[in-house]
Amino acid sequence: MRYVAAIDQGTTSSRCIIFDANGRIVAVDQREHRQIFPQPGWVEHDPEEIWVNVREVVGGALDRAGLTRADVEAVGITNQRETTVVWDRLTGRPLHNAIVWQDTRTDAFLRDLGDPDQFRPQTGLPLATYFAGPKLRWLLDNVPGLRERATSGDVLFGTIDSWLIWNLTGGPKGGRHLTDVTNASRTLLMNLSTLDWDDAIVASLGIPREMLPEIRPSVEVYGEARGELAGVPVAAALGDQQAALFGQACFSPGEAKCTYGTGSFLLLNTGTRPVVSAHGMLTTVGYQIGTAPAVYALEGSIAVTGSLVQWLRDNLGLISSADEIEALAASVPDNGGCYLVPAFAGLFAPHWRADARGVLAGLTGYITKAHIARAALEATAWQTREVVDAMNADSGVDLTQLRVDGGMTANGLLMQFLSDVLDVPVVRPEVAETTSLGAAYGAGLAVGYWPDLATLRAQWTESARWEPFMAGEIRERELAQWRKAVQRTLNWTP
Repeated sequence: MRYVAAIDQGTTSSRCIIFDANGRIVAVDQREHRQIFPQPGWVEHDPEEIWVNVREVVGGALDRAGLTRADVEAVGITNQRETTVVWDRLTGRPLHNAIVWQDTRTDAFLRDLGDPDQFRPQTGLPLATYFAGPKLRWLLDNVPGLRERATSGDVLFGTIDSWLIWNLTGGPKGGRHLTDVTNASRTLLMNLSTLDWDDAIVASLGIPREMLPEIRPSVEVYGEARGELAGVPVAAALGDQQAALFGQACFSPGEAKCTYGTGSFLLLNTGTRPVVSAHGMLTTVGYQIGTAPAVYALEGSIAVTGSLVQWLRDNLGLISSADEIEALAASVPDNGGCYLVPAFAGLFAPHWRADARGVLAGLTGYITKAHIARAALEATAWQTREVVDAMNADSGVDLTQLRVDGGMTANGLLMQFLSDVLDVPVVRPEVAETTSLGAAYGAGLAVGYWPDLATLRAQWTESARWEPFMAGEIRERELAQWRKAVQRTLNWTP
């Protein structure tokens, strides 16, 4: 038998998952990496630590499966998207820590640029600290000598997919400097119509064109791997949320999924024409298979969901492990009147308010840590509700079902509350690791391991379903209270 491997490089860890021809998991290996917080609002990762971990998890997954690289047909990559890396072309050494998608250090620079929607017609994105282009500009302005070296061609830029592809395919000894259309669409530098760098925007942000990677389709053989996967085709790259859309088999316009991880991200397939949002959604590339037209999506991005549970564990000590939160939250019948809005990095969709900061509102002497735990889970559902409302307004079609994936979907209490506040069924697939599965599907398609999308769609099977039963008047009352709490987060920073 032959298999396909997926490298899933996420915000808190790197994993390698090996899949069989039925899209079933054969083996998994995972390593966490450090979260570096140099200043309030700043978040960094060590790119070399990530690369070491990726190599270790690839070897670990092969060992767990009892396989060698000769058993692997292809490898696909999925990654945290907007996280920004710069490195030396000749040595392969990073020239600064990676600046993570959650980082807010570019806020002042973006405010100085003026109209937050000035690049939206070309890129589908507002000016926000979320995206990679402004992070790159910060590095060029603040790392001594970087701009001069970048202009001379000695420095390479990329999101994490580029960093991994370059290293996998040889690094300083012939590594390919590439990115795919999904990751490029998260830089604020790519034109959605041409699927190439927008020269006017690149120039206006003061970024040397020489350091940008070549933009390629999501599903394509980029080159052969070296090292642990020597000779295996590197055959797909998709940003993590687009990979989950692909892994959930949302191949038709109108199909949507939401991934619940560190943050949460709802994507709606809109077909081969980009839809411009008027309600705070992002227009992004969903995927591109070879020379076929790109497929676009509307996205609602929520910065803090799973990481809020980590915060309760690591910063407040309310729980000792993340899986304890469901039982703690379920020990009380409701939130006791308290609401937790986790605007730790500002508010993302649909608000896009970098001035917001987290608020715990409605506290009384009655509130216990169980109520706070419940409010934390409910915050994920209410933030999803805000995104769904905005997406319904943009698309003109109400969501009738939500496919979900990611680690938080193991929490039945949260999934039921999510169904209740959305008032639609919530469905989890048999293979919940759809981000990795999407990368594997892409790589397998590129090399003919799977013949077509219809084959992949046929492999999607339902594992669990939650139906809404909350009374409408309760839903509307709680939504109004949530909105009041959100208002309290605004205008917190200058």
